[in-house]
Amino acid sequence: MKKESLFHGVKRVRVSDFVIAFIILILSLTCIIPFIHIAAKSISSNTAVLSKTVYLWPKGINFEAYASVFRDGQLTHSMVYTVWMTFLFTVIGMIVTILAAYPLARKELKGRAFFAFLLMFTMYFSAGLIPEYLLYKDLGLLNSMWVLVLPLCFSPYNMLIMRSFIRSTIPDSLYEAANLDGANHFQILVRVVLPLSKPILATLSLFYAVGRWNAYADAKYYITTKALQPLQYLLSNMVLNSGQDAISLSEAAAVESTPEVLQAAVVMFATLPIIMIYPFVQKYFVQGTMIGAVKG
Repeated sequence: MKKESLFHGVKRVRVSDFVIAFIILILSLTCIIPFIHIAAKSISSNTAVLSKTVYLWPKGINFEAYASVFRDGQLTHSMVYTVWMTFLFTVIGMIVTILAAYPLARKELKGRAFFAFLLMFTMYFSAGLIPEYLLYKDLGLLNSMWVLVLPLCFSPYNMLIMRSFIRSTIPDSLYEAANLDGANHFQILVRVVLPLSKPILATLSLFYAVGRWNAYADAKYYITTKALQPLQYLLSNMVLNSGQDAISLSEAAAVESTPEVLQAAVVMFATLPIIMIYPFVQKYFVQGTMIGAVKG
């Protein structure tokens, strides 16, 4: 009887593991297959794409769409501009998040619950689009890169994750030892907290970078100068205008690809940079996410 019950228990675990693995596989495919489809279209011939015969493998391999993208001055300028803007946004966002999370994680701070409530309040309530527009206009931020960087560079949600990580990971004994050595709060933050917080720093940095890279709605509202429009905003315009004369590249680009092929190439052009970053932070990203999920 004991052997049979043990056998059935092992069998149930294996079946459940198989079901979970199957579900994860299906979810992964829903993310990967569209990307592969777009990649295949971007290097396929115009005839194959127009005939709707390209699925997961390119037909009539042709890189003219990518050549047109790189010859176009607006897209290449927008790429460099978006990379620089995303870098600034991530650095400023991480600095502000760290400087807010560290004191709120320390028990010595009086009124920390009140300050945390003020920051969390902004997650659920906002003034709305029109008051925000008028505020940015009065501050002189419209039609500048800073209107895309400063308003959203602080995320209360990311700050909450950072605070939870510090409170659950950094023991009080380390603070006490640093205080006995004569370290001030800034030295404790730089020499004790941050070196032990690499997983969560990598995780939140990726959150900030991906969030800014993929955002385009604020550029639609606050930016009218073409030189200041991020890459995702240009891509959005191409997709929305796909039924019309969608692809408005410069004449120097000498477009020979159909709009559908060129759109696929631009999507890949805008997606690959942020994907290339992930392998370098994957270890820290997974570790930081798991710590935040378990201990937060």
